[in-house]
Amino acid sequence: MAAQPKRIRRKPMSEINVVPYIDVMLVLLVIFMITAPLLTQGVAVELPQADAGPVSGETDEPLVVTVTADGDYYLSVGDKPDDPIDHQLLVTKVAAVLRHRPKTPIMVRGDTQVEYGKVVVAMALLQKAGAPSVGLITQAPEDIQ
Repeated sequence: MAAQPKRIRRKPMSEINVVPYIDVMLVLLVIFMITAPLLTQGVAVELPQADAGPVSGETDEPLVVTVTADGDYYLSVGDKPDDPIDHQLLVTKVAAVLRHRPKTPIMVRGDTQVEYGKVVVAMALLQKAGAPSVGLITQAPEDIQ
């Protein structure tokens, strides 16, 4: 009888191959790095650190954007301040005013019945036009009936 070749017994490998796990983690990291900036939305607003008071009279006359209960926008400057204004024209006019008078305060006056989203859209449009900060016009508590 012929001699049979010797079988080599291999020891069972007790190590875990972590390369696939590293690949998966890198893919997840890339996905989170791409999507995280997209999830952050909002309008940057400077919040006061003290009780609200009247705006000082030493600054330029403020630029006022009014949002009516119907959701229409009005701008306090221009030929026809009593006519509604669309989004693009609002951005264009505010940007033009800020180019000529960069320190002009920007205020938003919203009706109490207007949807919150309409005021946020107005603030976002003002931010797009280059307004560094936006104030909200309110009614003093003693004036409320």
